[in-house]
Amino acid sequence: MGRHADTTSARRLPARPTPVALVVALVVVALVAGGLVWWLAGSGGGCDETRTVRVTVAPELAPVAQDLLAEPQDLGDGTCAGAEVTAQEPLQTVGDLQALEAAALPQVWVPDSSLWTVRAADADLESSGSMATSPVVLGTSRAAVDELGWGAEPPSWAEALSGVRPVAVPDLAESAEGLSALAALRTSLGGDESADNAVVQAVLAARRGPSVSPADALEAAGSGAADAPLVPVSEQEVVATTREAADSQLVPVYPSEGSPRLDYPVLRVGGPSEEERSAVDAVVRTLTSATARTAVLGAGFRDAEGTAPTDAGESVPQEAPEAVEVDAEQVQGLLTELSSLAAPSRILTVFDISTSMEAPAGDGTRATLARDAAKSTLTLVPGNFALGLWFFAHELEEDRDWTEAVPTRALESEVEGSSQRDLLDAELDTIPDRLSPGGTGLYDTTLDAVRAARSDFDPTAVNSVLVVTDGTNDDDGTSLDALLQTLQDEADPERPVKVIGVALGPDADIAALERIAEATGGAAYSAVDPTDFQGVLFDALRQR
Repeated sequence: MGRHADTTSARRLPARPTPVALVVALVVVALVAGGLVWWLAGSGGGCDETRTVRVTVAPELAPVAQDLLAEPQDLGDGTCAGAEVTAQEPLQTVGDLQALEAAALPQVWVPDSSLWTVRAADADLESSGSMATSPVVLGTSRAAVDELGWGAEPPSWAEALSGVRPVAVPDLAESAEGLSALAALRTSLGGDESADNAVVQAVLAARRGPSVSPADALEAAGSGAADAPLVPVSEQEVVATTREAADSQLVPVYPSEGSPRLDYPVLRVGGPSEEERSAVDAVVRTLTSATARTAVLGAGFRDAEGTAPTDAGESVPQEAPEAVEVDAEQVQGLLTELSSLAAPSRILTVFDISTSMEAPAGDGTRATLARDAAKSTLTLVPGNFALGLWFFAHELEEDRDWTEAVPTRALESEVEGSSQRDLLDAELDTIPDRLSPGGTGLYDTTLDAVRAARSDFDPTAVNSVLVVTDGTNDDDGTSLDALLQTLQDEADPERPVKVIGVALGPDADIAALERIAEATGGAAYSAVDPTDFQGVLFDALRQR
């Protein structure tokens, strides 16, 4: 979504455009080093000790939190509360909450919507109010609104999403706006079985139409295109976009029944110790204070009472639209139903375990970073998706550079009393202990992995090989040119296998991964700074 700022220096390097499922069920989530972090814990005047509170905030609200928490707060007795603010997509935080140790988790979390608390049902979360709100609207161009006659009489949710005008539906696995819009449609139609069918029909209609991303749709709207699609977005994104570009033609459409709200809840995570509690309390007070209220209004949000943003522009009403209540449990059920419409993935994941993975990264090493990323991935991958796991370095098994840790099977499969998911989780834990000297057999391993995936092909799924490496090929076997020629010669249109390459760290050969990805219709990604790996891996697997 356009409103979610790029929170890392990582960049996606597509080798060739690849289809993106409307409802992406395979997602991965954040790591310990995820997101853009502002280190704000410092010692101010009179602070003999600063207790640092870990705060994770939805990216669009993070700059406000940064400013609010920039100065340590006096707790008395020479003790101050500081903050370490991380901008992170809510879905990534949900994954962290289910996979990482308490010390790696935020102590205060401000996602964009309370809907995420259902996804993180096992986490210990306590609501402490709301930092901001923003209605979910339908963004499009002023010319489109005039052409449709919606300026004089706004449409209902059903009319807007009926298929008359293309809809750029966001990735429902990670977009509270997209889910809220469909939930509003369901509510407006009575919330019964026929309403569920209408939602499914709306999604299928969007999939049958021309494929357009929300970002491209917003760009078309901003340029004033009369045929601009509709995009479920927050009102705040519209305000922020039009502030940045005074000539933008993007306008919000407020359906007649009202709008669901992003409520930006301030959530305490876990149970702080007595020593930590006062610092957490101070941070929460700041994020819900009158000063915070003024700050969020200035940033294009509304406050908890619905007060209009400051200098929002003529297209944004002073009075908030009527709130359409959205039931989080029902929304989760809706997501599950819609996820079944997307083709599952079948991914053979291949991790580099050469000794270069011992290089420091974040609070650990590249190996521990890779371990945590993959473990977080498993917490959100649907059970009908199939994953397998290989490790590679140089001559791990006699003259072979790779070893199979877990065969590719559906995550819901049971194997001798354990699930495939649990087997993978246990093997991923071993990554830091598996590191092997001798180099990196990247090309031989990639070729073998593609062949294995093709022999194990599932025609009902998107079949791919994910290769994660921090180095270059230094094996005497297959050359890059020979690998590319073989991939081309062996390509089977009836059994396509894409290679998704992730280059971890500055020493990885991104150029080679790009060429391999291009040869297979896949994509290559680079995380020059290893601490960017979480964002890169998240995007790579989400796009699959």
